Amino acid sequence: MSSVVEHLADLTGYRDRDVLDVTLVGAFKDLLRPQAVAIYRCVGEAEEQRWLTRARLAPGDNTATADPLWTDPATMPRLADHADRHACLQRHEAVTVDGTPAMSYFPLATDREPVGVLELQTALPLSHEEVRLVCSILRIYRNFQGLLDYSERDTLTGLLNRKTFDESFLRVAAQPPLSANQQRGEVRRLGPTGGSWLGLIDIDHFKRVNDGHGHLIGDEVLLLLSRLMRTNFRFHDHLYRFGGEEFVVLMRCGSPADAAQAFERLRINVERYAFPQVGRITVSAGFTELRPGDSPSSAFERADKAVYYAKENGRNQVAHHAHLVATGKLSEETHDAGDVEFF
Repeated sequence: MSSVVEHLADLTGYRDRDVLDVTLVGAFKDLLRPQAVAIYRCVGEAEEQRWLTRARLAPGDNTATADPLWTDPATMPRLADHADRHACLQRHEAVTVDGTPAMSYFPLATDREPVGVLELQTALPLSHEEVRLVCSILRIYRNFQGLLDYSERDTLTGLLNRKTFDESFLRVAAQPPLSANQQRGEVRRLGPTGGSWLGLIDIDHFKRVNDGHGHLIGDEVLLLLSRLMRTNFRFHDHLYRFGGEEFVVLMRCGSPADAAQAFERLRINVERYAFPQVGRITVSAGFTELRPGDSPSSAFERADKAVYYAKENGRNQVAHHAHLVATGKLSEETHDAGDVEFF
């Protein structure tokens, strides 16, 4: 019992979801001595959903392995490629497969939906007591994930909230440009000079929606826009609602053209979407590439100037900060090294 308590203390001692999943598979390895244990997440949309390895301990592994953050989705297995794992996700119940080895699958869920599967490979089928242990630990895991969601996500849209931005920004900004020596999937998708980008999205004339239709309809527009964003961007792009009608995207792309295409695709999809009772709405977007030494405030300021330009010059368009500076439509402001920025 003491070892279980120690593992639960370790499990709830982290706020980093990557570390949380690694800690969970490590706990099951120590408690059940399986041949292998792994957590797989369901990522992507509709027919393109794939299995992302979040953490896996195979025989002989001292540390858990995982798919790189920027893995090309096309290189990951489809849900149907692993039928038993898929059945567990669909039914939202444990699935056991007797054999040599025996396989056990347990659903992982948030308060909103099932999101993944815990997979255990053992020499013998799990006993009733072992199954109860796994289910009990997973309930604690789910509750702790719910607490993290409550603190990190916008309650209306489910997107990340403002207070999680700085840490994610620094993590994304620290990623070096991709090279031929990195993951093959990354190179194929992003190219050798892929960079990180910050985009700001603002709903045009959103006050008219609230004034004309009421705040409940306004909230529905925000919720539907967040769903369009999830469909439009990739599973590993960071999507935020900063409050009101302001949304932020952190992502990696191979070129300014790729970044512009992603935001332009969202703009078109929003323009074509029939919002109930409201009809047509549009968005304006501004984006910038993250620079070496960037702070969250400096990058946000550039994207904000780009979206402001888009709004002042017709709305319903996408503006690239560097292009606006290069064409003389915006000036590049510099800050002295001693300047203090408040974000």
